[in-house]
Amino acid sequence: MSDIYVERKDDGTYRALQNKRVIATGDTQQEAASHAHHRRPNAPILAERVRNTDVGHPDKWRRIYPK
Repeated sequence: MSDIYVERKDDGTYRALQNKRVIATGDTQQEAASHAHHRRPNAPILAERVRNTDVGHPDKWRRIYPK
């Protein structure tokens, strides 16, 4: 099973993608990830970092489910 990626859309909401297909959406990262987790409970879910820091950029990913 392939990973699910939660990324920010241009309008500020979030979408969860698996194999380039949207499987869930939400107003927050956690909401989109939670909906995706309910649909695909065994798939790893990774969230995009949405802020810039001195050492990181938005292209970094962190695992949300499973922990």
